[in-house]
Amino acid sequence: MTFYNERIETMSRDEMSALQSERLRALVKRVYENVPHYREKMKAAGLLPEDIKTVEDLPYLPYTYKQDLRDTYPFGMFAVPMEKIVRIHASSGTTGKQTVVGYTANDINMWAECIARELTSIGAHRGDIIQIAYGYGLFTGGLGLHYGGEKLGASVIPISGGNTKRQIQTMIDFGSTVLACTPSYSLFIAEEMKEMGYGPGDNKLKYGVFGAEPWSQQMRSDIEAKLGIKAVDIYGLSEVMGPGVSCECCEQDGMHIAEDNFIAEAIDPATGKVLPHGEEGELVFTTLTKEGLPLIRYRTRDISVLNDKKCACGRTTMRMNRVLGRSDDMLIIRGVNVFPSQIESVLLEFGGAAPHYQIIVNRVDNLDLLEVQIEMTPDMFSDEVRRIEDVEKKISHELDSVLGINAKVRMVEPKSIARSEGKAKHVIDNRII
Repeated sequence: MTFYNERIETMSRDEMSALQSERLRALVKRVYENVPHYREKMKAAGLLPEDIKTVEDLPYLPYTYKQDLRDTYPFGMFAVPMEKIVRIHASSGTTGKQTVVGYTANDINMWAECIARELTSIGAHRGDIIQIAYGYGLFTGGLGLHYGGEKLGASVIPISGGNTKRQIQTMIDFGSTVLACTPSYSLFIAEEMKEMGYGPGDNKLKYGVFGAEPWSQQMRSDIEAKLGIKAVDIYGLSEVMGPGVSCECCEQDGMHIAEDNFIAEAIDPATGKVLPHGEEGELVFTTLTKEGLPLIRYRTRDISVLNDKKCACGRTTMRMNRVLGRSDDMLIIRGVNVFPSQIESVLLEFGGAAPHYQIIVNRVDNLDLLEVQIEMTPDMFSDEVRRIEDVEKKISHELDSVLGINAKVRMVEPKSIARSEGKAKHVIDNRII
């Protein structure tokens, strides 16, 4: 078995706990001194940095929420001056404000090592050619895998997403051996390859690194059969780092967490109580080494199970199961975070639309499609078809601008959307994952 950083990846639980405790003490001191928001939170909890001595003291620290990042938008949670920030990423938030993340040069290097370790754990090496079909830009997916591939010493093709026929031709002509993209897009690539007359034997792919959206074991089997590869799950979120917070190894038996950089907890989402390993709960991460945007006990809203048993691959780092769902109403569509509240805020800006709407997500030809159905008021229902179509186009354009993905908008007849005596069911997710 090959390791990228064997000392870290095979540490005993006691050694890892000692390393985490040392780094946690330094982290708490750093944020107390440099992030007013955290200093006020700790004061409100009656805590001083010296009160936190080991990882056992972690539950005394307050949680961090996405709302904290919104309240301090854009750079209020940064722990270093802007001249030390070498990169800024952002992801969508519930109110239209982006969640902004800053990275120092050390942060970028740490991120790259996390990815390099994970690529090594699936069997990749410096002789591989990695085709990155995640999106580049403010989204962390593309550049996250990119720098990690280069750190490993592999050849990286920064092709980004889309233009599928070109993706396939590049993959075949260049001899790509690793594909990195969303799982649904990999299946779309497989279907297009078949349409072009190519089979699994016509490419040199060995591994696929897939994340940014939920997928099932059945979907994994389908991908592996159609592309002739080993498909592994990778997990991350921009606030904590980006892709590479955890990733499956060649055993495909849970995602190894980079524990020297991140402490993981599972909590009861209703009470906030920390749960024993092996119990299903909401994931909470503390970033031990991040300089630009360090986070203490960040509630991800992702539901999973933690496992600290040694893996058959030889690694001893904590593993997490694939994400089972969310403790909030966020949807992940083609790798983009979409909140129903974002859609509702757009609809409120348009007259003629009743307060009744439905968000429908389907998976067609292995791609996620978002449709928003909106009831018309009786007055609008009597309008000519052209005016209704104009409203649909305007709302669709605004949703595209706010969400960052295309949504089909359809105005429907008054009272055609089912009413509920309880909480209105605004989201119908028809994807089978």
